Amino acid sequence: MFDLGWTEMLVIGIVALIVIGPKDLPVLFRTIGQFVGKAKGMAREFSRAMNDAADDAGVKDISKGLKAATNPVSSAMDGVKSAAADMTKFDPESETGKLSAERAEQTKKIQAATARAAADRKMREAQEAQDKAAALEAAAAPEPKSDS
Repeated sequence: MFDLGWTEMLVIGIVALIVIGPKDLPVLFRTIGQFVGKAKGMAREFSRAMNDAADDAGVKDISKGLKAATNPVSSAMDGVKSAAADMTKFDPESETGKLSAERAEQTKKIQAATARAAADRKMREAQEAQDKAAALEAAAAPEPKSDS
């Protein structure tokens, strides 16, 4: 703010300590802190008021226009995105709508079949693991001793 370095702040602090005295220095710092807090609050309120006034005046629209003029590639991409969004809005009774519904149904069937295959594979792997565990348990079980 005032572009003061640590050395300047140290000199000001030492001079303030000598001139004001150690008793009144905390009161001075508290008063300065309150003043700085009020100044920051006023600056924040001023900034907020200026932003509100700019919004009311339509500065955002102007800035969007300037951005589009300075960056035509981004503006073109925004146009393509909006056009693509418009293309997805179609009449469900048209041929495109019917084809889209048919593809959506086929997609659901494919997802269901894939999920079923994954579940079957997991069940098969689990059964194989149980069989292997049973075989290992049988091999590890002690053999009964015979009295001969």
